[in-house]
Amino acid sequence: MADRLRALFKGEALTYAYLLLYIALSSGQIFFNKWVLSSKEINFPYPLGLTLLHMVFSSVLCFLLTKVFKIMKIEEGMTVEIYVSSVMPIGAMFAMTLWLGNTAYMYISVAFAQMLKAIMPVAVFILGVAAGLEVMSCRMLLIMSVISLGVLVASYGEINISWIGVVYQMGGVVGEALRLIFMEIFVKRKGLKLNPISLMYYVSPCSALCLLIPWIFLEKTKMEENSSWNFPLLVLTLNSLCTFALNLSVFLVITHTSALTIRVAGVVKDWVVVLLSALLFADTKLTIINLAGYGIAIAGVAAYNNHKLKKEVSRDNPEEAESSQPTLTAASSDSNK
Repeated sequence: MADRLRALFKGEALTYAYLLLYIALSSGQIFFNKWVLSSKEINFPYPLGLTLLHMVFSSVLCFLLTKVFKIMKIEEGMTVEIYVSSVMPIGAMFAMTLWLGNTAYMYISVAFAQMLKAIMPVAVFILGVAAGLEVMSCRMLLIMSVISLGVLVASYGEINISWIGVVYQMGGVVGEALRLIFMEIFVKRKGLKLNPISLMYYVSPCSALCLLIPWIFLEKTKMEENSSWNFPLLVLTLNSLCTFALNLSVFLVITHTSALTIRVAGVVKDWVVVLLSALLFADTKLTIINLAGYGIAIAGVAAYNNHKLKKEVSRDNPEEAESSQPTLTAASSDSNK
């Protein structure tokens, strides 16, 4: 009995350790990118170049880990047809998300960027309905309305709002939503499941290529003409390594818990980022309206996660879900399904 309790405690402690690692790496990477891009700090004001560096670094590291040192194994089953029809769109949307998201940090505060990210479930749901992966319902319409209202209130309370930054951030949100939709189609219709190392092995080179083309036209000439920016090799290497470590931490959390758990951990991370950014950056001025709106949005996100959890339970245990349907229905009026 004692051994079982010790094993249970060790397993739970390890899970919480992975969750804390993910929250720390995810929050730290956001601040790290802001620090590198800021003209007042490292002064590397090229978000497209920074994102391209991340993808090239990830591609090289995945190749070394899987093909040279053979520490990790690439899962089989990838074909040219699957790569062209599924992996390339995922890589393109991943590149778009990172590029636009990093660019937004040059115009808006980290805290406000996180508040705008709360609209993600709305974008995913709308695109999911369009793709036939989601079904419109009154309950989901209410949840999406709550999230949208919260983001609008938070935006109204922003003191130093930059609409250029808002457009970049919302573009990143749309890119991430499309990436998630493509991922779901990839798994459901192609029937191929890849671990994160395999996924990054295939996606990173594609994302790097998608970033290289706009970088040549948008930033290459500026970087050559402007001699005032810094390129501290050690800092940028550590920044790229942190990005790669963040992807691995996502894998560890999902492996030991579930995709829903990491979404909940993401909500905690967002609050940590919002509050810490107010302490670390001078451009962050939080107002009561900001926090109230973000609180409303997070309540909607929590309801959305609850809805997804019930869908997963119903799909994985149809008999149990059917037997408990009266309970779920009775509770649905208060549980934001």
